[in-house]
Amino acid sequence: MKIIFKITFMLEYILLVLLIVTVWFWIDTISKRELAIQLGKNLSKQFDLQFLDETVACEKITLKRNEKGQVAILRCYEFMVSSSTNDRIKCNLFLLGKHLHNWHIPPYISMEI
Repeated sequence: MKIIFKITFMLEYILLVLLIVTVWFWIDTISKRELAIQLGKNLSKQFDLQFLDETVACEKITLKRNEKGQVAILRCYEFMVSSSTNDRIKCNLFLLGKHLHNWHIPPYISMEI
């Protein structure tokens, strides 16, 4: 009887820890998404592009070491911009932890005369 009680007690702790980790990851993901939206807007403004749909989409989540050698979460976000009113350019930005690690905006035709 004591063994069953101990196993049940351990399972409850494991489930509690999993729940806490899941909630932390969910909250962290929401905050990083908001950061990615702001960074996408800043990149768009820097290159005189229009940030479309006011959103980003998380394409990939992996683990990578940062510049200090610590393991951090690398998130790849996709967003759309436009250089005119009738084109959509797919762009990417990469967050390593809470820092902008890299970004990609493909070549586009500027509408300036």
